[in-house]
Amino acid sequence: MFAVIKTGGKQYRVAANDLLKIEKVEGQVGDIVEIGHVLAHGEGENVTFGAPFVDGALVTAEVVEQGKNRTVIAFKKRRRQNSRRKIGHRQLLTTVRIAEILLGGAKPSKKAAAKAEAKTEAKAEIAAKAEMKAEAAPKTEAEAAPKKEAKATETAAAPLFKAPKGEPDDLTVIKGIGPVAAGQLNEQGITTFAQIAKLSDKDIAKIDEHMPFSADQITDWREQAKDLAKK
Repeated sequence: MFAVIKTGGKQYRVAANDLLKIEKVEGQVGDIVEIGHVLAHGEGENVTFGAPFVDGALVTAEVVEQGKNRTVIAFKKRRRQNSRRKIGHRQLLTTVRIAEILLGGAKPSKKAAAKAEAKTEAKAEIAAKAEMKAEAAPKTEAEAAPKKEAKATETAAAPLFKAPKGEPDDLTVIKGIGPVAAGQLNEQGITTFAQIAKLSDKDIAKIDEHMPFSADQITDWREQAKDLAKK
């Protein structure tokens, strides 16, 4: 059986268990809403039309989600009048699942409402168990949390490479490395031309991942550093 309903100024052909987005209707998720504006109903080729609505016909639906449609922009401009108008509209929508198509003044059942109540009770029970578990957790975990965070911070602050012994080179001699970039490289343990010249492709990938330099830049610096390291 199908029905043609009118809601929000629009008409929809619906059947049981259809999922439908309509203009917002009041109700919480799991609530049953009634749509009394039934224009027609039928099964197969037998169709009954209303004038304009079918007497005693009713469609019930379960609220699945309350949300919004995408924003629609209306822009109007009058040439040579210095006049512009821009208005945005985002329609509120309700996603519903058609529960029943009722005829002859039949009353809706409350199966969907009972299901929604069961879901609410289940969620409340899960939340209560989670709260009890959190209260029963040993305090040592709470005490260990700051240590874990401090350890993670230390690991994150560790340089990518081990700086070689000796005097560092002036990396700004390499074309493309400025004072800021040179400072960043030094912080990560890269201080000499020879070190840059010996960077492997794996090392370049590591720098590309953790520093604001591209693999192409680092590869170019490596070629320049090979010549500078020979001097």
